[in-house]
Amino acid sequence: MEVNGSAGCGLRPEHLLKSIQIAEGWEFSQVEDQPERSSEWLPVSSFPTTVHADLAYRGLIPDPNVAKNEEHVQWVGEQSWAYRTKFESPSLSPTQKAVLAFDGLDTHATISLNGKQRLKTNNMFTPERLDITKHLNKTTGNELEIVFESSYFVGKKIVESDPDHKYGCWNGWDWGPSLMTCGPWRPICLEIYCSRIADLFFVTKVDGSLAAAEITARCEVEGIATEVRFEVSFEGRKVATETVGITDGLASAVLRTQKPKLWYPARYGNQPLYELKAILYAGDSDTLACDMKTKRFGLRRAELVQRELDDATGTTFFFQINNIPVFCGGSNWIPADMSIPRIGPSKYRALVKLALAGNHSMIRVWGGGIYEEDVFYDSCDELGILVWQDFLFACGNYPANDDFLDLVKREATASVKRLRHHPCIVLWAGNNEDYQYRETENLDYDPQDQNPENWLKTNFPARYIYEKILVDVTQELVPNSYYHFGSPFGGKSTRDPTVGDIHQWNVWHGRQQRYQDWDKLGGRFVSEFGMEAFPSISTIDSYLPNGKDDQDRYAQSSTVDFHNKAVGHERRLATYLVENIPYSQEPFDYYVYCTQLMQAECIATAMRLWKREWKGRFREYCGGALVWQLNDCWPGQSWSIVDYFLRPKLAYYTMKRELVDITINTKRIIEEIPADKYTHAHIKRVHKVQIFATNLSLNDRQFLLKYQGWDISTGQQLFSEQTLRPQNLKHNQSTEIYVRELGDTETVNRMVFAAYLIHPKDDQIVARSINWPEPLKYIHFPAPKNLRIEIVPSQDTSNVIEVHCDVPVKGFVLEVENSEKHDIVCEDNCVDLVPGEAIQIGVQGLDSIKEPNITYRYLKAAIDL
Repeated sequence: MEVNGSAGCGLRPEHLLKSIQIAEGWEFSQVEDQPERSSEWLPVSSFPTTVHADLAYRGLIPDPNVAKNEEHVQWVGEQSWAYRTKFESPSLSPTQKAVLAFDGLDTHATISLNGKQRLKTNNMFTPERLDITKHLNKTTGNELEIVFESSYFVGKKIVESDPDHKYGCWNGWDWGPSLMTCGPWRPICLEIYCSRIADLFFVTKVDGSLAAAEITARCEVEGIATEVRFEVSFEGRKVATETVGITDGLASAVLRTQKPKLWYPARYGNQPLYELKAILYAGDSDTLACDMKTKRFGLRRAELVQRELDDATGTTFFFQINNIPVFCGGSNWIPADMSIPRIGPSKYRALVKLALAGNHSMIRVWGGGIYEEDVFYDSCDELGILVWQDFLFACGNYPANDDFLDLVKREATASVKRLRHHPCIVLWAGNNEDYQYRETENLDYDPQDQNPENWLKTNFPARYIYEKILVDVTQELVPNSYYHFGSPFGGKSTRDPTVGDIHQWNVWHGRQQRYQDWDKLGGRFVSEFGMEAFPSISTIDSYLPNGKDDQDRYAQSSTVDFHNKAVGHERRLATYLVENIPYSQEPFDYYVYCTQLMQAECIATAMRLWKREWKGRFREYCGGALVWQLNDCWPGQSWSIVDYFLRPKLAYYTMKRELVDITINTKRIIEEIPADKYTHAHIKRVHKVQIFATNLSLNDRQFLLKYQGWDISTGQQLFSEQTLRPQNLKHNQSTEIYVRELGDTETVNRMVFAAYLIHPKDDQIVARSINWPEPLKYIHFPAPKNLRIEIVPSQDTSNVIEVHCDVPVKGFVLEVENSEKHDIVCEDNCVDLVPGEAIQIGVQGLDSIKEPNITYRYLKAAIDL
């Protein structure tokens, strides 16, 4: 039994709300077509649960993550399934009621208690409450049964009932399997109370000077209670308190604090969390307290800045926290498993910690997934990760009949109420790519028509959802937050790079442009872009039935192809590989490495070129870039930078390096100078390298600039130069440093160029950039004759592996065989080596292995494959 209360409040049992988890004794069964069920009732795997998890646990279906088993479990989604359990009747006083609280039922559910139907539901994201006070069986106990109808067939019938509406429906996404799940996927509780706090919420306001904060706290109350005491505390110490009466089921109070402890994104400060407590009383003394709720919150001033630029068209789109403009480098989040209850708090926290360790400032919770579990948002609050939260509409044209609009409003209201106290959430967006779908299908949209009733008469009635219902819900429930009609949205179209955000898919999708041209494909905020890669070879082995010995353990096998759901992935992945990387399909692990290196180059190039456009006040040409995608929902090939088993791909490391506070970067350019205006033959080509840096910290910094060049084939140093006077890097922006000529075409195509920022006091390298001629496939990489690695003792929690090499090496990857199953974490990887420089890579957990087998790989010349 879980009791909402606190010692020291003097709570009487007859008044105190009791919340009893209904989590034991659950069974499930297939619902047959006949009135009488012939299927056997079987115990569930755990609770909450989903039907695929239960069937796999009982051995009734094969693991959908392995081989092509997904094909063999499609029948599950076309059946109806029932769940049942029993619970005892609680003793109730005359003033108490008993209510079943369903946090999440997926999706079309019929709830029966003691053989009688009591409730039908049709939304997995909307909690439901069922008053069962008069329906309890006090002698023999109570049987609760929930029947889940096939959502696949329900959806088919809905579409058939409205043939004139263009839905755009399908089953599954292009990064995971198609599994039509169902079941009680979130907790079910029995609540016994005379009064309860139905909702505790608040609006925080931090003034522009950041010196004072105001908290307007409110309680929605049900029952006989007469007053509420609000308490705000920090680290166990009360900072404000007030007791107020309840009027028409609502109580509110304004609490103020001076010199508040402000919540910051991880890069810029700490994440202090206050606690708001509401204690509900049925009289005028503590002895009559009957419910209590607490919520953690952070005080911060969050703004979405959309203003004109000094010297460019359009407007900015960036976030400002506590008056600090934040360049939001980060990623998109998808559900971390096909069965959500299987994820667990530890995996949620591990994924958010990986994002933090990867220098993410923001995660976008994508609109085709779920409103995530509380532990996800709690983790982002605690670790200082900003969250862009989509409402859950994606890639379609939703209907707008009265029933559906009511469904939408109830879902949005419930979801915003559940999540609105989290300081990490800085934006709510109406949908994912629905406006883009409208453009693709040429549906009606007149931006000049501001009459919502007219929108319902068009063939794009979903506009009413995004520009009316969700606007009203957010204005009422989160008035101090920001709402964005959709993602992408802004300007004359969703592809307008000068207003709002864009999804830049002309690399991989669309025109399949070169990733070296990301700087021509930017926007004010790039909320999606990406490149595919294979996961770790160990992850691939996990989905092959015979692991390392499987006959399909090669790049073009049917099983490997089956675990990539992207349409046209064979052609697109091959295109980017053949354009850029000297690769081979054998051995298979080297091919996997090549796909990851190509993804790593692609993502790092985008981050460095778009971050270059963060040029300071009124020149914030790009305010952020969120890679698609952070994580996976199953073991397979996708755009993720961390795979299903939380193994980082190489892109995770290159992106991590691009998002540190201080970076130096380079870009090669060619200037063509014709001898006269007519000639085609007599053209002088001047090869140059642009050197630029970014300082995301809040202080100006000064560094010396050093740059060097080597002949790739021989390792001979061609030049080494260093400035005598420090270069000033202004705070929180990029700085153009220098443009240097490199030489003739033949020399430049054999040259690797390195630029460094050097600390003027101790000559330590603060940042480095290694620039190679591209495409990499043209380079004659020599085989190193003297590549040395050694373990260097360290005083912190990780060992350090130091690497030296006699020739330039591209994409050096350190690997530690881990047969002892210890947690081995490389703090960096996929680094470029140049002669005369020792690279140090921290490896956590290395000292737990008695005799570590340390291996490595790097990019080879095509002729050596």
